[in-house]
Amino acid sequence: METLAIALLAFFAAGWFVLAGADIGTGMLTPWLGRSDRERRLVLASFAPFFLGNEVWLVATAGVLIGCFPALEGELLSGRLLVLVALLTGWIVRDAGLWSRGRGPGPRWRAACDAAVTCGSWTVALSWGWLLAALLTGRPYAPATGPTAVLTALAVAALFAAHGLGFATLRLTGLPYERARRLVGRAGRPWQSFAFTAVLMAGLPLWAGTALPLAERAASPTTLGLLVPALLVVTPFLVAVQAWIWHTFRHRVTGPSYL
Repeated sequence: METLAIALLAFFAAGWFVLAGADIGTGMLTPWLGRSDRERRLVLASFAPFFLGNEVWLVATAGVLIGCFPALEGELLSGRLLVLVALLTGWIVRDAGLWSRGRGPGPRWRAACDAAVTCGSWTVALSWGWLLAALLTGRPYAPATGPTAVLTALAVAALFAAHGLGFATLRLTGLPYERARRLVGRAGRPWQSFAFTAVLMAGLPLWAGTALPLAERAASPTTLGLLVPALLVVTPFLVAVQAWIWHTFRHRVTGPSYL
């Protein structure tokens, strides 16, 4: 059961980085991809059908961590109040910008919401980089500080942005697509960049997880015996819904959405 619990944690964490990394990265680049109000709305429409479903994977990751590794969850998050506050603040600001953009009056309101989406996306990506810095440097129980933390946070944020750029080349049309394609490069097919960064995004939490004593901090066999089978039943449903969403909205966007 410990092995299955570890596999589920790795699966949900890698899945969130690949799926949500696409919409967070695109949100980081919104001002560059969309120069006008309509173009920025087109950029937001490119990931609008996906971002809520993607967030479910982070909820699932947190649920597996708390349920199957309760002692480790406390040890990992202890002393990281600042980065967690930054992460949640960025998340809330970003989602508030997305939901509020089409519900207020005037171009200034929409520009403020676009800024909230961009700043919130950058805050989320940098916070994850800061959070992972301790794990990637082999010090899972101490907050990362100094140049190592800064460089790791910037590198992780750059990977989020590159992943979002590859996603943008698959979803956008018109001038926003041309800008994304110019930065990705015209050699090769558009999906190749996205596939490459998807592998890197999936590997990021798996690499960080190797620093954790997961088997030693697993919950009791009784608890795992209840949770793991339930998760194994729910997981195919979650994957099927996610696959249906991506298949349904697989075409490029040509106009604004509800956001």
